[in-house]
Amino acid sequence: MYALTESAIRSSLVNASVRERKALSLPLGYAELRWEEMDFLGWRDPKLPQVGYLVIPHDDTDVGIMLRLGGRQPRTRPQCSFCQDVHLPNEVSFYSAKLAGAAGRKGDTVGILMCSRFECSANVRTRPSAIFAGDDPEAVRQQRIATLRRHLNGFARRILVH
Repeated sequence: MYALTESAIRSSLVNASVRERKALSLPLGYAELRWEEMDFLGWRDPKLPQVGYLVIPHDDTDVGIMLRLGGRQPRTRPQCSFCQDVHLPNEVSFYSAKLAGAAGRKGDTVGILMCSRFECSANVRTRPSAIFAGDDPEAVRQQRIATLRRHLNGFARRILVH
């Protein structure tokens, strides 16, 4: 991913009001982000802990998505819909997002299970588990990165379709 300015982040949000865009707080450590190791930008708002944001590179543009953390979290650790990791100890939570445009304004939403702290880019780059013992580790890593990007793009399309 390439570095995004604060202005680019705010203007990318497709399912947020002008007020919500203005209220957005950038992620902690924004100035030190390692953009080259990220497939998307994701964070929880430091001022609004139930709100999160994703910015996904999609079709030569950036699709920013405002998320709401679901009230009840699963009792068992579910699989993240993006990185599909089931072995790492990070938490997976339910998030909902309003659709873009008129559908979102009338209340239509989609839900997704994803890593609570948006660790997916790091997860797909970790050393592959023992089930891939006979495979080339770098090939497995590249396949996992490609799968993550495909899932991110699919989610962005779901939000944009109205």
